[in-house]
Amino acid sequence: MVRLPNPDGTTRAYRPRTAPRAFAAGAPLASRTVFSAAHVVADPYADTDPDSPAAVDWDATLAFRRHLWAHGLGVAEAMDTAQRGMGLDWAGAAELIRRSAAEARAVGGRIACGVGTDQLPGPLTGRAGLDAVRAAYEEQLALVEETGSQAIVMASRALAAAARTPDDYLELYARLLRQAAEPVILHWLGPMFDPALEGYWGSTDLDTATETFLEVVAAHPDKVDGVKISLLDAGREVELRRRLPEGVRCYTGDDFHYPELIAGDERGFSHALLGVFDPLGPLAAEAVRVLDTGDTEGFRALLDPTVELSRHLFRAPTRFYKTGVVFLAWLAGHQDHFAMVGGLQSARSLPHLARAYELADGLGLLPDPELAAARMASLLAVYGVNR
Repeated sequence: MVRLPNPDGTTRAYRPRTAPRAFAAGAPLASRTVFSAAHVVADPYADTDPDSPAAVDWDATLAFRRHLWAHGLGVAEAMDTAQRGMGLDWAGAAELIRRSAAEARAVGGRIACGVGTDQLPGPLTGRAGLDAVRAAYEEQLALVEETGSQAIVMASRALAAAARTPDDYLELYARLLRQAAEPVILHWLGPMFDPALEGYWGSTDLDTATETFLEVVAAHPDKVDGVKISLLDAGREVELRRRLPEGVRCYTGDDFHYPELIAGDERGFSHALLGVFDPLGPLAAEAVRVLDTGDTEGFRALLDPTVELSRHLFRAPTRFYKTGVVFLAWLAGHQDHFAMVGGLQSARSLPHLARAYELADGLGLLPDPELAAARMASLLAVYGVNR
């Protein structure tokens, strides 16, 4: 029995599961292309502070990627789940991309890597700012392509600051896409994930922004493998995916509505590139394998119950969802500590983490329930909560 804290200062008794669910490893998934955006494991012994360059435990970080690949999932590397712009700088991201790409080649795993502009200093404005943004994108694209990985062109804080009109986006993306050696995934991350991306594509009106985004895709369909939509708006994603050119995929990044979007309807479906598939990896893979057989109801029966946990992890302020993701990796035994680069383990409250534990344990996501309960109890003790 574990006593878990409530937000009002009281505690409640929780009896953990006695046995986990069993999830078998397997081959890559067939009916959907599914990427898990993966977290990084901090080095807890590094003498760093929140302003220091990230200190990464490379062995544990790569071991977690092998875990995802073993279940047939692709890895979306160096994305916001890996704390890009929230503890992991470009130097750390570049090293992560190199190491993960080499590991993917060694084990036959699928990988796609984030291309951004986070090596740029401070706010940028005007034409000089746009030129700097383009050069930064080009530098990162070159590195990702050199590793043999697929590129995910991420939304850029620097571009959001420097651009003044939709034409600035159209021109910059056109030049970048013309240089891409292979089709890329275009990433639209909403301001709920990163407030600095407010007004991306040149407008705060999402209908207007969508038109600009679709114009970029329509002008270069041979250079766009797909688009990753992270707006937490299922209706908007469905409408947008129906307007994509033939052959361009929609990858859902909607951590609130992913079961229905992946299942799809009579007019199509979304593939997936999701941060929540970091903690859900084995269960998500099992669900998609059921979908591979054509059993949509069975797929939904497995995945629908996970939405409560996902909505909890991604509740506002959504950008701090990484804390819950790493916390669950610790409880699941994928790493030996609950420390994060940039000290982000402090970004969620104890009641929030306790509820995440309760939901994850209820879903059978924790391979060793006894270990998870002991680790939860140790965290509670640090906060002064008695069992």
